[in-house]
Formats: sequence, structure tokens, C-alpha cells
Amino acid sequence: MASMLINSMRSCSCIKNPLYFPSVQTKSKKTLSRPGVKNIVLVEGVRTPFLMSGTTGLLNRTGIPKDAVDYIVYGTVIQEVKTSNVAREAALGAGFSDKVPAHTVTMACISSNQAMTTAVGLIAAGQCDTVVAGGVEFMSDVPIRHSRKMRKTMLSLNKAKTLGQKLSLIGGIRMAHLSPELPAVAEFSTAETMGHSADRLAAAFGVSRVEQDEFALRSHTFAKKAQDAGLLQDVISFKVPGRDIVSKDNGIRPSSMEQMAKLKPAFIKPHGTVTAANSSFLTDGASAVLIMSEEKALAMGYKPKAYLRDFVYVSQDPKDQLLLGPTYATPKVLERAGLSLSDIDVFEFHEAFAGQIMANLKAMDSDWFTQTYMGRKSKVGTPPMEKFNLWGGSLSLGHPFGATGCRLVTTVAHRLQKEGGQYGLVAACAAGGQVKNIDTLMKEHNHKLTLTLHIQISLVFFHLVLAPQILNLCCFHEGSYSCLFQGHGMVIEAYPQ
Repeated sequence: MASMLINSMRSCSCIKNPLYFPSVQTKSKKTLSRPGVKNIVLVEGVRTPFLMSGTTGLLNRTGIPKDAVDYIVYGTVIQEVKTSNVAREAALGAGFSDKVPAHTVTMACISSNQAMTTAVGLIAAGQCDTVVAGGVEFMSDVPIRHSRKMRKTMLSLNKAKTLGQKLSLIGGIRMAHLSPELPAVAEFSTAETMGHSADRLAAAFGVSRVEQDEFALRSHTFAKKAQDAGLLQDVISFKVPGRDIVSKDNGIRPSSMEQMAKLKPAFIKPHGTVTAANSSFLTDGASAVLIMSEEKALAMGYKPKAYLRDFVYVSQDPKDQLLLGPTYATPKVLERAGLSLSDIDVFEFHEAFAGQIMANLKAMDSDWFTQTYMGRKSKVGTPPMEKFNLWGGSLSLGHPFGATGCRLVTTVAHRLQKEGGQYGLVAACAAGGQVKNIDTLMKEHNHKLTLTLHIQISLVFFHLVLAPQILNLCCFHEGSYSCLFQGHGMVIEAYPQ
């Protein structure tokens, strides 16, 4: 699928922007361009629909010559052993030269964020001018291992030299040997699932079940409106082998508060507040973006969608604050960009859980939390909800771990164009206690696209089909606080008309 995605990038013309946005006067603010520093741009973003399971996707959007790509980097979380370097397999499957280097990164839910910022680094260092970055996840067919005892027996059988030795090993197999090891969304260091941590985080910040359900309903409602209005134009239709053409995300399901209230707690029973309705769901998906230096993009006739300006990664203790990454990353990335929260026109935060989003908003609005745990003099401030995740988010669109970051950045670019904003902010938390923030500044562009392909692909055959085609949790209270999270933030600037 990854290779099909990359092929689609080549096969489609980029002379005109296929996305229509009304002409909007972008706010006049200072630019973040710096003397002597390369401008790095996002040209286009495309993705497959995010599908709940059992489907594959093929994405085609741009049309860049394959010999113009200098490097390919992809992010993934649950790796298939046969395609451990999925970026390389995707590149070869898409018909790229075997001389084009490719590598795969993993950083939990911000894996494709890491892929994008790796691309930015390669371009800024002068190593490359054009990099394809993205992410892929195949949640409907994850690798399931034999138990450790069974694996040990099988390896010993392979080394056994005599029939007696083999029969002795086989005779030692018990029913317990046959119990498989299922993958779990849990922290290795704490053995706690992310949902359990999210439930504790919500309780620590006093986020009620009603607040979580209301935010989840908001996400699904906004996603449905955006989908119906044709705003999710990074999604490209594809033919699922043996099935119909899939053209949209299939997890958007607006419900009602009454229906959501009927669901039982999913993790902490019976008194927890995190349910299936207010949690992001696991999906198949792949994403790809084309990132270029502005000079190269314009020389090739492409019209960038946005500048990728500043970014930061933060990391803390993963035990109690796994999902508070946006709170920690946002002030750092704004300081790097020389901006304030009020300068941001578009906010896109990864919605792991509704309780996680609400907890972050409360933490960002708390002087006590900021002073006690972040060592800052004053609170970060809360993003205005009229600017926040207006086209839905991971709660409604789905969350293919390795692919979500590209969706966030592409959405910011499209919203800046549509809404006439100049600065956008992406923030996402990740397992392991990490966070990433990206400040994205963009303007509407009607020329050729400087490709940032955000391609999220639903997979059925991830390792051989999808991969080739597409070329967090917290509990704190006064007197006790521990944070095991990672995260990322990025500032994005609109590209001039």
C-alpha cells in the first residue's frame, strides 16, 4: 500500500491545486523566516481513509518524478518482522531507485512526527532537498507471538541433533506453552495500559464522565460536518482488493449523550470514566507527506501549502503523566518561534482520549500546576475552542499509531488555507512519556503543490501491500507527581498567496 501511495504521488498532476479553498485574506503578521536559514515547506498532504479494520487503501495524489526524491523516512509502531524497515520496502515497492536511501523510525504515537522532523533536519543540514515522510500502521493484523516457553522450545528443537532429543522437547510441551502473547497498548516500564492511565489522569484533574462524553460527541459531530462539506480533502479514494472503493473514514459516528452514557467503563471498573465512546479507536492507516526546501519546490513549479517552522520534543517520567505532552511542549515551541498562544490561528491536538484532552486544557489553564510541575512563572493558557480541532480528531477519525502525525500537520495546513490564518500549532502525546509540538504557519496557495503528502492508508496486507504503497497517561495530585510521557509540538506558517 505504501508503494501504491508513493506511485499515486507521482502519477497525479500537481500543476493545479486539486483542493479548492475560498479566497481568504490571511492575517498580516510577522513571518518566522530567519536570515541564513532554509525555508522548509509542506507541499501537499494526502491520506487513505482511516478504516477500523479489514480494508486496504491506495493513495495517489501528486506526481513528483521518482528521481527527484532524495530520501524516504517512515514511522511505525507495531512492526512486522518481515518488513522491519517498512520505509525501504515501500520505496522499492513503489518503483523508486534502489539508490534512494530509506529508513524507519518509531516513537509511539508521534512516529510520523519524528519522520517529518527527520526530513526537516536532512533538508536544513543541506543533505537533501526533497524527502518523502510518513507513517503506517496495520492494526487489524498485528503480529501475535508464541509464548516465551514455546519460543524457547521451538528454538531448541531447531538445534536438536537426534530424534531422542527432539521427542524429549516435544514431550515437554504443555498447554501453557500454547497460550499466545497478544500485543497490548501498555507501557513496558509500568505494565499499565494507556486507557487505565487516561482514567487516572481524568480523575486527577477532576474531569467528569459527562465532560468527556461531550468532547467526544463534539469531535464526531465536527468530523461529520467536515466530511460532508468536503473539507477532509487529503483523503483519497482507493479500491480495496475484492471489495468496493473506499473514499472516506469509516469511524465517524455521531451519537447522543444518552447513548454514550449507556456504555460501561472500559478500563477501571466499575467507577472509571473512560469508555469506548470517549476513547480513540485503533485503525489501519498510512500517511505520507512530501517535504522540500522552498527553493527546490519553486524551481520545480510546485506551490507550497505551508512552512514548517519550529518544533520541540519533550519527555518525562512515564508513570503518571503519559498524556500531558501538549501541556509541556506548547510553551516551549511557542517560545522557540517567538509567538504567544494568542498568535495561533489553528490548533490541532491529538485526541488520544477525551479525558486526556480535557486534562491538558485544565493543566494549561492552571497557574499552580504550571508553577509546581513545569517550573514556569505563569500558566500556559487554554487554546480557544473556536480554533481547536474544528474538523474532528483522533476520537472520530481514528488513530493509526504511526500515521496520525502527518494527518495533524496536513489538517493544520488545510485549515489555515480555509480559514485565512497564518500560524498553526500541532501537539501530540505519545507512549513512553514523550510529546511533540509543531508550529505550522501557512497561507493559501493555488500553484503547484510543494508536496507534503499526508497519506494515511488502511491496510489489509501491511507488510507487502500497504507499506510499499505509501511510501500518555497521567495522574497527579498535590504532593505527588510523576510523569512518564513523550510529546511533540510544531509551529506551521501559512504560505503566502
